[in-house]
Amino acid sequence: MKRHMKKLGVLMAIAFLLSACEKDFLDRPPLDTVVSSNFYKTEADAMSALVAVYDVLGYQSTPGVSWAPFLTMSDILSDDSFAGGSDPNDGKDEDEFNTYNIPTENLIVHAIYLKNYTGIYRANLLMEKIVDIEASEDFKARIVGECKFLRAYFYLEQVRFFENIPLLTETIKGPSGYIQSQATPADVYNQIATDLIDAVNVLPANIPANEKGRISKWAASGLLARTYLFYNGVYGAQFTVNENTVDNSVVLGYLEDMITNSGHALFEDYSENFHISGEFGVESVFEVSHGDILPWWDWGYVRGGEGNLAAQMQGPRVTGSENWDRGWSFGTVNYKLVEDMGNDPRLDYTVLFQSELDGALVKGYQHTGYYSKKYSSDAEHWSTGGQFELNRTCNFRVIRFSDVLLMAAELGSPNAQDYLDRVRSRVGLESIPATADNIYNERRLELSLEGVRYFDVIRKGMSFASQQFTSVGLRGPDYIGDQVIFDVTFNNSTKGFLPIPQSEVDQMGGTFTQNTGY
Repeated sequence: MKRHMKKLGVLMAIAFLLSACEKDFLDRPPLDTVVSSNFYKTEADAMSALVAVYDVLGYQSTPGVSWAPFLTMSDILSDDSFAGGSDPNDGKDEDEFNTYNIPTENLIVHAIYLKNYTGIYRANLLMEKIVDIEASEDFKARIVGECKFLRAYFYLEQVRFFENIPLLTETIKGPSGYIQSQATPADVYNQIATDLIDAVNVLPANIPANEKGRISKWAASGLLARTYLFYNGVYGAQFTVNENTVDNSVVLGYLEDMITNSGHALFEDYSENFHISGEFGVESVFEVSHGDILPWWDWGYVRGGEGNLAAQMQGPRVTGSENWDRGWSFGTVNYKLVEDMGNDPRLDYTVLFQSELDGALVKGYQHTGYYSKKYSSDAEHWSTGGQFELNRTCNFRVIRFSDVLLMAAELGSPNAQDYLDRVRSRVGLESIPATADNIYNERRLELSLEGVRYFDVIRKGMSFASQQFTSVGLRGPDYIGDQVIFDVTFNNSTKGFLPIPQSEVDQMGGTFTQNTGY
């Protein structure tokens, strides 16, 4: 089954979450409606509520606001991709990301902001309610561990994008809590680290086949390392967890434990990571499920389906093809990435060249002749039913074991040379010295078009970001359009963060300070 758990659980959970905001006109507890006050009773209730938290991982749109797949938007922010789309008006908000000229009213910015606080709210709510559910302590501990991981995941996305955000570790209980202040980044990152270490201590090492998609302790270890590398890179600081310092050596210890004891390994074939056969495979430490278990048709509520919208957005605009099916050509791949990869064997599994396409190709805005091959509208991931654009079936691999090896090498493992060699030899490349630069550069080659590049560059500082992200006059052989639409100048006055949505600033009545550079 493609989804984490039964879609029925999602619908039940959404029903009670929405209904909880309503009040019976007689002010009596409703007897025939599922609401938060009468729902949390049994293990089955807890599982349905847990599905509702997991479900936010797959949210790539916010009704009435915008479509905002994390994968697509983070790559557009980087030098991996341009905005693309059919024409300049099709992707106005995406192009604002692409050019680092983002107004505080940008709809994608607001969609990202709302999505993550939805996930945080649901995780907080379930952790509060689990106390009174009739279940074993082991069952409750695992549920809480998963909620803490998910809360950490949503907070990491939120703080890396917005930096200055409210930190909510419990649900708002009434009007007195509506106005929130912005926490320091240190407070947010320390909470993320605390949640992830708590999750490592209670989550299982092995996930049964009938529970694929649920989080293991190894996923928490991997996310802890990813969080640390960004936090330490940007702020030069370590985590503080329960008054203890969690530094480079502590984080490395979690990774070494995973490398030695998890059973995770590299696929022999690099490309298997992006095929259906590789889903929840030996290399996948954490991935988000997508699919068509319930074929979806509703354009008015896209998030109700389970399809991978990023794959739809990034696919080529091809018709009459046996291999590709009517993508929207957002996130067209930058020729700079093609040049940076050079003759690397992974290029053929990372970038789709227009020369590979059959059928009739429509060349849209910022046409470069290159598309993502890792997440695209390819035939293997076509849906079996529903509106085809809304049901792309490829899972999003958030953390792969190759990333774990490279993070451990970067953190100074005594096995760094072996870890780097393993990543390179898998694709037939010879050994190179495990220097800091070589390890970091290997991430560019191994993890391109996987939503990693932007944050890897930002953590190296604004001077490096300006060097990498500013591109003027670079033009690939198949580019169409005036050079100006491909010229990008990074705005380092923002420090790489998005603006706080203006509507959120306005609602906080003066307690929020807008981010620098906006």
